[in-house]
Amino acid sequence: MAPATLVAEFVDAALFMGMHSADERIRLACKGFFVDRLATGVVMSLEQVGRCDDIVWSYPREVQDAYYPFMDNLHTDMTVSRVGYTATDVTAALGFTDLAHLPLTERLTVSQVVARGGTLFTVDSRYPTGGGLPVRGPDRVDTEPAFPDKLEQLYRESLVLRVAHSPGAGR
Repeated sequence: MAPATLVAEFVDAALFMGMHSADERIRLACKGFFVDRLATGVVMSLEQVGRCDDIVWSYPREVQDAYYPFMDNLHTDMTVSRVGYTATDVTAALGFTDLAHLPLTERLTVSQVVARGGTLFTVDSRYPTGGGLPVRGPDRVDTEPAFPDKLEQLYRESLVLRVAHSPGAGR
């Protein structure tokens, strides 16, 4: 019997920055998602990675300096496969008529996920639920999960950065 293949779990900037959400429910769920996948990793489009940086760079330098050690270590301790869009992703994104209300970047993210047989995890409420799209939110968390000691300490220090949660998570 062949080993089971893992379905790629994609994340967007909304989920990643959700670990620093001002909304505690969102923060805990997003943090729990990443704690649970520390050993298995995730996939993220290059554009979504850049969106995270764009959000962080909008904060004062001292906040950035407190945030980036956590993010840098997380990207070292956890495999985050960063992938670019293909021509197929672009063509598919333009054909998603049920996503026409979304900005092109979100349609590109969904098309990238679909093309690779993955699932997109997000806290961006603009994505439609149902309809067969592989989009879902993180599981709810009632108690705060913890990263391994050093990473947890860096995470705690990084919480000086808090993003207001709204559709699109801070965009």
